Amino acid sequence: MELIFVHGALVRDGQWWWQPTAELLLARTGIRSRAVALPSCGETTPDQVAGGLAADAAALRQELDGVDEAIVVGHSYGGTVIAEAGSHPAVRHLLYVSSYLPDTGQSQGAIMGGETDPVSIGDNGDGTLGVTGYDAASFGARFLQDADETTQREAWSRVTAQAAGAFMTPTTAAGWQGVDSTYIVCGDDRSTSVGLQRFHASRATRSVELPTGHHPFITRPDLVVEQLQAMLAQA
Repeated sequence: MELIFVHGALVRDGQWWWQPTAELLLARTGIRSRAVALPSCGETTPDQVAGGLAADAAALRQELDGVDEAIVVGHSYGGTVIAEAGSHPAVRHLLYVSSYLPDTGQSQGAIMGGETDPVSIGDNGDGTLGVTGYDAASFGARFLQDADETTQREAWSRVTAQAAGAFMTPTTAAGWQGVDSTYIVCGDDRSTSVGLQRFHASRATRSVELPTGHHPFITRPDLVVEQLQAMLAQA
């Protein structure tokens, strides 16, 4: 069994975001983790953002093709990537963290469009989108208010542009259907509303609400690993 992490939108270096939980998970269970490099965030083509949702889903499927059994964790936009990747025989469990389980035909942009206090995202004029109106302090206050300032600055340094197709392309599959899944609702999230999280959590096999911000795998890896262990125990 291996764990594959699919990070959220408009950031790069998924392994950095997941590493605190990866280390604790390995120590407690022996399960190794790795993050998918998302083409839409420029992680597969140096100095060039490439592809959209379809390219990201293909990257996830390529990772899954190389393992026998996997837990897939989707954070935020990562859940939409899981949906678009469709069913795969290697997937045993899905863990969603403040994420989405979209119906076929929904785009990431449409899902986020119903938020009353949406994250400010602007068109860069080159086929990419990016967060607007933030600096390290304001980004930290919204996305990582439960982390220390050093971690907030490190996170800000990994914010990046992303292909507009990641947001505008409707899904053509719903890879979460028929797979055992757990949803972590982040009760103190200032990025994704608790109401939207609870709506998508209702589609998972089970859900739990934790008192964390948007990135509990950084700020409370112990709680995330507890959920992974509980998921494995149910198998």
